[in-house]
Amino acid sequence: MRRRALVAVLLAAALPGAAADAPAKARQCAPCHGPMGLSVQPDAPNLAGQPRAYLVAQLAAYRSGKRVNEQMNVMARSLADADIEEIAEWFSSLKVEVKKNGAG
Repeated sequence: MRRRALVAVLLAAALPGAAADAPAKARQCAPCHGPMGLSVQPDAPNLAGQPRAYLVAQLAAYRSGKRVNEQMNVMARSLADADIEEIAEWFSSLKVEVKKNGAG
């Protein structure tokens, strides 16, 4: 958990303008999903780079109660369709680069 939190802090420090560019509703996701969509909680998924349609569907499912997670149901309940679209667009626009660690 500490490692994930450190990565999120380092990313936020390295890209301060990018995190600040996030829509207000997307910034509300940062405590769990990180300011750049890279999770800072062990039980919260990364959102950066997820397909927009997937994020829209999941947020709508949390809002309706079709998908159940106590915290996400509360967070999504107040989201309008436009909010969901904006959040999904933001996180889907973040690019994630995967690199192999070490030699081997």
